[in-house]
Amino acid sequence: MELSRFTEEQRLAITHTTGPMLVLAGPGSGKTTVITERVRYLIENCGVHPGNILVITFTKAAAEEMKERYEATAVEGKGTVNFGTFHAVFFKILRFAYRYEASNILKEEERYKILREIACARMQQEITDEKEFVEAISGEISRVKNERFALERYYSANCPDEVFREIYIEYDRWLRKENKIDFDDMQLLCYELLVKRPDILKQWQQKYTYVLIDEFQDINRVQYDTIRLLAAPEHNIFIVGDDDQSIYRFRGARPELMLSFTADYSNAKQVTLLCNFRSTAPIVQAALRLVGNNAKRFEKALYAKEETGEAIEFRQYPERKRECAEIAEEIAVLHRTGLPFREIAVLYRTNLQSRAIMGKFMEYNIPFKTRDAIPNLYEHWICRDIVAYIRLAQGSGARSEFLQIMNRPKRYIARDALNSTTVDFEWLRDYYEDKDYVIDRIEKLEYDLQMIKGLNPYAAINYIRRAVGYDGFLTEYARYRKMQSEELFDLLAELQEDAAEYPTFALWFSHMEEYAEQLQRQRIKEKKNVTEAVTLSTYHSAKGLEYHTVFLPELNEGLTPHRQALSTEDVEEERRMFYVAMTRAKRRLVLSCMKELRSKELVPSRFVGEVFTDRSKLKKGSRIVHTIYGEGVITEVTEGRLRIKFDRFSEEKILNEAYCVQSGLLKEC
Repeated sequence: MELSRFTEEQRLAITHTTGPMLVLAGPGSGKTTVITERVRYLIENCGVHPGNILVITFTKAAAEEMKERYEATAVEGKGTVNFGTFHAVFFKILRFAYRYEASNILKEEERYKILREIACARMQQEITDEKEFVEAISGEISRVKNERFALERYYSANCPDEVFREIYIEYDRWLRKENKIDFDDMQLLCYELLVKRPDILKQWQQKYTYVLIDEFQDINRVQYDTIRLLAAPEHNIFIVGDDDQSIYRFRGARPELMLSFTADYSNAKQVTLLCNFRSTAPIVQAALRLVGNNAKRFEKALYAKEETGEAIEFRQYPERKRECAEIAEEIAVLHRTGLPFREIAVLYRTNLQSRAIMGKFMEYNIPFKTRDAIPNLYEHWICRDIVAYIRLAQGSGARSEFLQIMNRPKRYIARDALNSTTVDFEWLRDYYEDKDYVIDRIEKLEYDLQMIKGLNPYAAINYIRRAVGYDGFLTEYARYRKMQSEELFDLLAELQEDAAEYPTFALWFSHMEEYAEQLQRQRIKEKKNVTEAVTLSTYHSAKGLEYHTVFLPELNEGLTPHRQALSTEDVEEERRMFYVAMTRAKRRLVLSCMKELRSKELVPSRFVGEVFTDRSKLKKGSRIVHTIYGEGVITEVTEGRLRIKFDRFSEEKILNEAYCVQSGLLKEC
């Protein structure tokens, strides 16, 4: 087997034979090649039977790609080496033990339907964001199973704790009754089987004597514990991953498992794939400066094969529209000068941020494809509430629209009070003749609808928020759902900003219809798998991809890192997400931020300062330049504070190191 084309680190990984090994594989370092070539080495050079090798990935697509890559160069073992996802491997074990068939697996759409029925019936208050709520509860159920939490000690982040426990128990009871297992059960039941049945465990240990795992940083607790059982007693476990690219904690991934691997396997060998074959040196160096601010990580002295390259650009725009317009204009110019659209990506922290850039691309006729579901602000339940108020104000009287808002805010009106397909306020007053407090609210609603009728869209939303009391309803709802009310208010503010562009309700509603048609056309285009298009993606969905030029807009505090990132662990994950986004760029990386959004002043993300300032260079004796105070020398570094003697001042100044870096105030001379 010819090994001269590989780097020294790659050769060490490929030729590793027995015992545990940890391979730290940074972005663009050829980790897939290392895994497939090691499989070849074991078979062709070590005499390992192909059927005794198990290669595990996290997605079916990744498993198929790896299998194809291996079989394209393999001399023997084609069709015999086991490539599969965790779920596929664990289900195979369960199938032999319990005679499960594919029909026993609960499909995701069935899971959603069952959880929707159970969860919404258990909640004491109407759930307005039903889809998001059910998906969140589904995620929490997965977390309990994958982490093997004791249900009685688990505290829900989406509903009252007792309600969550009731939902979990009822859902689990339904699964057992119907003889179904979900994807989380595949993992949990497999672990429990192997623990309880040493005889079955021994059979699979003898079957899989070599285990290789890709993207190990994304592993969860039950997967790790199960794999440790399978890999014993030989412990020929070969893990490949990058702790700096662990960005799925919300799905149960535990990067700390990778960090503690060498503690669990004291004889484990470790190698770091140091060469980045994808990005230029300025991008690799900047990404390392950024992620080096995380405390819990493996240190890596990565370098780029491409030693030269364009410097990373950073721009500040007055507001969002200008930022989007200039990105669109620049992409149009890049394309005209020969760069294919498919080599360009615009990446953002949350999917909601895609709306502005998508609208600008439509305006400039720039083809694009999305890696996430295409969001439509006008389909959100908050927008539907606002539209229902306006249509009722215009004289609609539709029962469906009245039901949408009759208790938002609370008016104590029951569905039983609506006796026909249209709403009759006189009938409502008669129905509640013995309840003066309800009649007062009905009359107030009538008055409010009359007021809304004569306003423009922007003023109408303002009136609904303040005078009608819709903001109060959102605050109360967020509290009940354990959400941050700022999320809901941000969306409402964006809707109000959008409405400001239209002088009449008719024009605004017409725009909503046209926008929905545009999105539908875009969805049809994407189904045709158009390749010549700019990629729009969240940081999460861009993982594993690469582009010549990458734009990272809206790099402001509160957006990146997200305002919900409160703990140190949260901020470190946000930083890893940004690291992943940066390292998608091969040749050119453009960072930008806004000075203002919806009349609120913004500041650049702390990550921008970390990109351009190497904290390791801020030490005693280093000469630096401060954007305000000018040049100086660091005379002392203690407990996160820098004592600096600036050339312009006789007295030394003491500055907070973290603040200076995050604000981009300090640079090396």
